[in-house]
Amino acid sequence: MNKKAEIIGEFAANAAGPVHGVTFDGQHVWAATGTHVRAFDPVDGAEKRALPVAAHAGTAFDGQHLFQIANDVIQKVDPATGAVVATLPAPGGGTDSGLAWADGFLWVGQYRGRRIVQIDPSSGATIRVIATKRFVTGVTWVDGQLWHGYSDDGSGGLARIDPDTGADLATLDMPGMSVSGLESDGGDRFYCGGGNSGLVRIVRRG
Repeated sequence: MNKKAEIIGEFAANAAGPVHGVTFDGQHVWAATGTHVRAFDPVDGAEKRALPVAAHAGTAFDGQHLFQIANDVIQKVDPATGAVVATLPAPGGGTDSGLAWADGFLWVGQYRGRRIVQIDPSSGATIRVIATKRFVTGVTWVDGQLWHGYSDDGSGGLARIDPDTGADLATLDMPGMSVSGLESDGGDRFYCGGGNSGLVRIVRRG
């Protein structure tokens, strides 16, 4: 199933630069904006909080803590205080992009590596690697489905892939739009970082 993405909303998350990653904690959308991780109301896009945490790529939430890629490490962050309570090595050593939490593990997208790496959230040890056909810019799981964002030369979209083979099962194309970070709300909506536009776009999973 290949079709054009249905964009049902958007909001500005970074007026001064790009969005590097996104996650959802059940109430707020969090966006990585380089020097801060910022929380937004997903309905009206109002900024609610800003944590001064290095935020250079993907973001994830495990139900209690945020996980945020900063260069070659993944930081475990207390969302109440912004304190970094632990760090672990990022598998790509600075080339990682997306990040997701699912089933007790972290899933790390690697842009030019065109792959998704499942890692142990305590040690950073690699558990398995899923090869894909596209540049990976974000990762999320929803209803047992593995999706990743992709971008190439300013055009991107979302791809659902087979977690065993990496083969495409469906795509939602977003021509002329970069995708930098991806998260599901657990239902029928995806939150997508908009790269240098500074936007977070809301896409119907459909």
